[in-house]
Parts: sequence; C-alpha cells; structure tokens
Amino acid sequence: MNWQLKRFEELTNAELYTILQERTAVFVVEQDCPYLEVDGKDPASYHLFKEDHGEILAYLRIVPAGISYEETSIGRVFVKKGYRRQGLAQELMTRGLEFVEQELNETRVKIQAQDYLREFYGSFGFQPVSDTYLEDNIPHVDMVLQR
Repeated sequence: MNWQLKRFEELTNAELYTILQERTAVFVVEQDCPYLEVDGKDPASYHLFKEDHGEILAYLRIVPAGISYEETSIGRVFVKKGYRRQGLAQELMTRGLEFVEQELNETRVKIQAQDYLREFYGSFGFQPVSDTYLEDNIPHVDMVLQR
C-alpha cells in the first residue's frame, strides 16, 4: 500500500476511473445524493490517495485557491467502506494539509464539511465559519483552517 499525490494529468486512466468510481460509490450511492459528481474541478486539482493493488482505499482532492473558494480547499474526502476506523482518515488529512502548507505555501484552507464530522475536522484546527445548512439533504458547515 502506498500514498500518491498527483496532478490530474499525471493520473493513469485506471487511477482516474477508480477514483471517480469510488467517489460516486460514496457520495452519490452510499449517501443517496443524486448530483453531478464530476464537477469540472478535477483537472485543476491535486489528488491524494492510498492505493493497494489498484484499489483506492482513501482519497481527497485539493482544489487550488480561486476555483471553489478564495482559499485553497480540500474536498471529496473518503475512506472506502471496510477500511474505515483504522486511522486512514487522520493520515489522509494530515498528508493533505502538509502538502497545502509545504508545497502550495498556503496558510488558509476552506472545507464544506458534513456537520457530523465537525469534531474530526476541528481536531486539525478547522473552525466553523457558517451556520449548519442542508446540502443534498445532508447537514453541512463551512469551516476554515488558518495557520
């Protein structure tokens, strides 16, 4: 198992297909939210994932500043069912935030978090900057990390 961080154009066809398949499985099927998962932001983004023999176990997308928000943002964070509760989410976020800080030299990160994960993201220093609101019938909160 190894971690990889790639720009869109560095992804192989198989990696991209598997990432999109897994994101759709989690965010559209598992969460029962019919929406356009492929939103046009992937080509400008960085893709951090843990892969094991072609299987994507954990993933997040880093969207540079000025695309989703004024700040750099992290989204599409998931750990595949069957690999949850093993510390992968913490390692994934830690690696993603280190990349944002060290490679992109960004000190502010904005996320659109599902409200039930407020404490998880808070453990990394994210603070709520909005009230809870519904997005695809799921309570969300905007959060920002300032370093």
